[in-house]
Amino acid sequence: MRVAHFDCFSGISGDMVLGALLDAGVDAAPIRAALDSLGLPITLEAEKVKRCGFEATKATVHAADQEDYRFLPDVEAILARGALTPRQRELATVIFRKVAVAESVAHGMPLERVHFHEVGALDSIADIVGAAVGLDLLGVEQFTSSPVPTGSGTVKCAHGIMPVPTPGTAELLKGVPLAASAVKGELTTPTGAAILTTVATEFTAAPAMTIERIGHGAGTKDFFEQPNILRLWVGTSNAERRMTKDEADTVTVLETNLDDCPAEVVGYCFERLLAAGALDVYAVPIHMKKNRPGVLLSVIAEPGRVAELEAILFRETGTFGVRRTTTVRSKLAREAVTVETPWGPVRAKRGRRDGFEIVTPEYEDCARVAREHGIPLREVYAVVGATNRAGRGA
Repeated sequence: MRVAHFDCFSGISGDMVLGALLDAGVDAAPIRAALDSLGLPITLEAEKVKRCGFEATKATVHAADQEDYRFLPDVEAILARGALTPRQRELATVIFRKVAVAESVAHGMPLERVHFHEVGALDSIADIVGAAVGLDLLGVEQFTSSPVPTGSGTVKCAHGIMPVPTPGTAELLKGVPLAASAVKGELTTPTGAAILTTVATEFTAAPAMTIERIGHGAGTKDFFEQPNILRLWVGTSNAERRMTKDEADTVTVLETNLDDCPAEVVGYCFERLLAAGALDVYAVPIHMKKNRPGVLLSVIAEPGRVAELEAILFRETGTFGVRRTTTVRSKLAREAVTVETPWGPVRAKRGRRDGFEIVTPEYEDCARVAREHGIPLREVYAVVGATNRAGRGA
């Protein structure tokens, strides 16, 4: 399996990701073509530079300064008109939505009212779109990352002097292991954090891989303490048993504790989350602070749907925080089948793995048969199971 690993020993930013991709061999021409198609006054320049004596590629986006803020729909409209593949456009959109959700939490405002400051500037748009195109062209199946140093001290941003990491960056890095750093300044930017948490499925200092090439992306500053470089290792996985796409995938688990949310609201939120594409939604009774009974509401989702599902959780439940965990899910290779029964066809799912097979009837079909024929639901389930064991599943 083709894999890539971000070695973020000096943090990560959008231009560092773009520089590392170019240094690792990704062709700059299609990235420039994608940026040109956005219809914005931006140009991409790549050059070799030195950081503490080590060579790296510095990606620089030249763009005019603009004072107007952009909202998420403005950015999505820009992405929609660009000549990007569906995969590239989706990746760029997810990254921007991650930033929007983080900013909405940090500022305590609805998602649609969040306006981008630095991340909505032309150079940041180019960094994210360029990174999305480059990551797609890299042709790897899985990304991992080292723990992430954020830097220390303070940084000047649109809201004044802020401690490092800024609130938006800290929100984006929830659930990500951080690394200490003596460098005074911002090592990890919101753009870099959003890109990393969108694609990385595991955070480890030493991935099990065979390195084939290494890309070095240079940051803007040249620190005295260390080379300001992002290393991108590209190669193959060393896992003894490689999971196929049908056997494993990456999912994100969203969780929030609720102690002041009516049961009807939780039920309605269930419906909204499932309708928006959640893989599963479940609730567990818990006992919270101040002796309050509560509910742990959990959502299993594909990484690309996290921003939309988080927005539903915030909007519908009024929660003040959502925990996010990215994990690898082992699963059965599955297919839809039809099982013939004495009462007609019943839809089911067949799962297989390592010689093991199971068939699970679809509840809706079984319930329909039970109601129509006046028989117990458990009898329908039993007949479907027996029919499958006899080898008569279609």
